[in-house]
Amino acid sequence: MRAQILKYWDLVRSSFWFLPSLMAAAAVGLSFITVAVDQSATQQWLRRLDWVYNGGTEGASAVLQTIAGSMITIAGVVFSLTLVALSLASSQFGPRLLRNFMRDTANQLVLGTFISTFLYCLLVLRTIRREEGSVFVPHLSVTLGVVFALASLWVLIYFIHHVSVSIQADEVIARVGAELDDTMNRLFPEHLGEDADEPADLSRRHEGSPPRVVSAGSDGYLQIVDAETLMRFAQDTDTVLHLVRRPGHYIVQGTPLLHATPADRVPEDMQQQLQRAFVLDNQRTAAQDVEFAILQLVEIATRALSPGINDPYTAIACIDRLGSAFCRLAQRRFPGACRYDDARQLRIIALPYTFSDLADAAFNPLRNYARGSVEVTIRLLESIAVVASVTTRAADRATLQRHAGMIARGAAEALPEEADRREVDARHHAVRQALADTTGHEPA
Repeated sequence: MRAQILKYWDLVRSSFWFLPSLMAAAAVGLSFITVAVDQSATQQWLRRLDWVYNGGTEGASAVLQTIAGSMITIAGVVFSLTLVALSLASSQFGPRLLRNFMRDTANQLVLGTFISTFLYCLLVLRTIRREEGSVFVPHLSVTLGVVFALASLWVLIYFIHHVSVSIQADEVIARVGAELDDTMNRLFPEHLGEDADEPADLSRRHEGSPPRVVSAGSDGYLQIVDAETLMRFAQDTDTVLHLVRRPGHYIVQGTPLLHATPADRVPEDMQQQLQRAFVLDNQRTAAQDVEFAILQLVEIATRALSPGINDPYTAIACIDRLGSAFCRLAQRRFPGACRYDDARQLRIIALPYTFSDLADAAFNPLRNYARGSVEVTIRLLESIAVVASVTTRAADRATLQRHAGMIARGAAEALPEEADRREVDARHHAVRQALADTTGHEPA
């Protein structure tokens, strides 16, 4: 259940309708409140306030009609500008980055501001009465409508500035890098899991008891795994759950999600309870998938290096962000495969990330696309040298050395100029020197 809530919350955050709908509902409620205040307050008291609208019914109707018409027109313009920004982002940076733009709270607030102002003025307008003996002008409500109109003009100016900034390459890369940092902070805190524990041998724990295989009920990308539900189930049934998939994997219907041991403690009717702990959908998200957050930066860089765009400096900016992320990863303790309950009983065997897995996801595509670009190749090696200077685990140093060697060899084959090859060799030597300067002491 918790996993489904997280899924729908992520969908709501990346939608254009949720926040504007909330603001529109608030505008409707505010219109009833202000009109009620106007009806209960004496007209003489309101007219004594200099900042309150003091005109008649015709003037109040004209003001509200003008504001409402202007707001709905501007809302259409804002929507059109948003679609243009999304189109530019999709063509230049990749379609998978559209969710980042749709999750931009500023765009949702701007759209909600104009719609809310329109609804407020429309609902206040219907309360104005012109019949003889029954004249009512909501002075306070009209005044607030004018205030909302002035605020909407400022919001329009801000939106034009925000759109101009948000589609710049460096800003997009910085936003994706911030999402990568948030994902790493959630998945790799300073102390998490068991350090380098090997998965238990289930065959020895339950000899002669084959595991119960829990399969996927549909196709899709695994977005979220509800670890709390799985832990609670394993404790209640006294089983060990061995996860064979992790967030980011594409799951085919009927293929295994996990193995539960012993099988006799997980009857057929309980398998759906385990299936609900896995959220599958049509696209990958960064909720629990740090590899996807890395691949977003890789996608921007590889598209920038394509012959149709040929923008090495955008690729260099992505490499700088990846270098920062791997510096932090090199100093984090990766969670082990084994998960224990409060009584230190093994309950879950996960499929964890490793530094090597994430480095392969980042550097393998970049190496292939950057072979013919000396600037990008040099920056790749410089970033690896920076990461190597803060790396303490021997396995991580070996991974960096392997990638640096492949980058240098690929550049030696692709670069025609001898001077460029010597420059790449010098950067490769700097990587080896940085790796040699590290102590090799494993973190406590």
